[in-house]
Amino acid sequence: MQNGDVPLCVDLDGTLIRTDMLLESALALVRRNPFFLFRFVVWLVRGRARLKRQIAARAEIDVATLPYDGRVLAWLRDGGDGRRRVLCTASDQRWADAVAEHVGGFDEALGSDGVRNLGGRGKAAALCERYGERGFDYAGNAATDLHVWRRARRAIVVNARPGVLARARAECEVEQVFGRVGGGWRAWLAALRPHQWAKNALVFVPLLAAHQLFVPGVALRGGFAFAAFCLCASAAYLLNDLLDLDADRRHPRKRARPFASGALPLEAGLAAAPMLTLAAFAIAFALSPGFALVLFAYALVTLAYSLALKRVALVDVLALAGLYTVRIVGGAAAIPVPASSWLLAFSMFLFFGLAMLKRYVEVRGIAAAEQARVAGRGYGAGDLGPIRALGLGSGYLSVLVLALYINSTKSESLYRHYHVLWLLTPILLYWITRAWRLAQRGQLHDDPVVFALTDKASLVALAASAIVIALAI
Repeated sequence: MQNGDVPLCVDLDGTLIRTDMLLESALALVRRNPFFLFRFVVWLVRGRARLKRQIAARAEIDVATLPYDGRVLAWLRDGGDGRRRVLCTASDQRWADAVAEHVGGFDEALGSDGVRNLGGRGKAAALCERYGERGFDYAGNAATDLHVWRRARRAIVVNARPGVLARARAECEVEQVFGRVGGGWRAWLAALRPHQWAKNALVFVPLLAAHQLFVPGVALRGGFAFAAFCLCASAAYLLNDLLDLDADRRHPRKRARPFASGALPLEAGLAAAPMLTLAAFAIAFALSPGFALVLFAYALVTLAYSLALKRVALVDVLALAGLYTVRIVGGAAAIPVPASSWLLAFSMFLFFGLAMLKRYVEVRGIAAAEQARVAGRGYGAGDLGPIRALGLGSGYLSVLVLALYINSTKSESLYRHYHVLWLLTPILLYWITRAWRLAQRGQLHDDPVVFALTDKASLVALAASAIVIALAI
């Protein structure tokens, strides 16, 4: 039988696209309203096909931004054998039709219809009904596709694990193999964002302020608190990326994130996030119930931010500033020592200003691209001026709080040469002003923390601040 007489059936999830449409659409609904989670259970009781139909009917996904496998697209477009091409997927018919129309070149699209789930054995049976036993070729990627390959003429294996590829060869002739790409430790490293763990060093600030940083037992407790916040933060980054797929894919830089690009499967992130959270709380309860309560507040605000707060202008930056300050409270609870009101006030003003700086860079980017609004955020191009005014004002207020603290009796009791601390004010003024100046010129990374860790002048300012504090002690 010639190729031209045999239809080519192509799977969608994991084959044509490097993601899963059921999870994509479910996450889109959860992002819109978390209470959909309870409805998922009710729909699932009536079957997977019913679940997929109900979710697809309510979710909105731009199929043009999905992470398509460029190799498979090129292979489909370059193949000039003229045979019938069918997009055959366990995803709902709505997504099958939308993707087939967007990609083009398909003669037909088959998907789950709300009653019949077109996956695994169901897909194999449906294709055999249409084309007969061994009457079609099939391109797939997963272990469930072995049911289809077992009844197909030839297999095209895409991005499959070695074990799946070996079993596919045992079921039928393998015509072509597209090797496994993505994943690996580099993708996980990007998803977990260890460079962002630098923010969690704020837990050591209360130890430094109380002059207990080099006390062995106290420093060890601070180290465990740091580890707990790092695990919890990475879990939050995973969840945030899973809930922000559509907005990330529209962003010039964030589209390369592992889940948005399809380098990591969505189900892996959904499994890893709760595991990291449980590990964080195991450490937290081992330290103290008070610290566990602070970490719970951090996790709760982070979850609220991912689900809703990040889309509300001003509330989002207040939440970010609060999350920075909670880290300081957590460090105090881990030792434990009282959290200084001076320190908390300084933190809120400083980090509110930095959160505004982050939003300024994002808004400036969409203004330069002549777009109306930042995707997934509550800001538009017309907000540039107010954001700059609020950010600069808050940053300079943090310098004022620092100056008032230096002049207080609190600093006199903790530092023998407290007057030396006055040198911190011009250093902080310089750094804040310079950061905003670079942002206005479009030379600042959209994350101030990344900027601070990679900018030479910022590192010099940090070293100078450490020297000033050491001299004051």
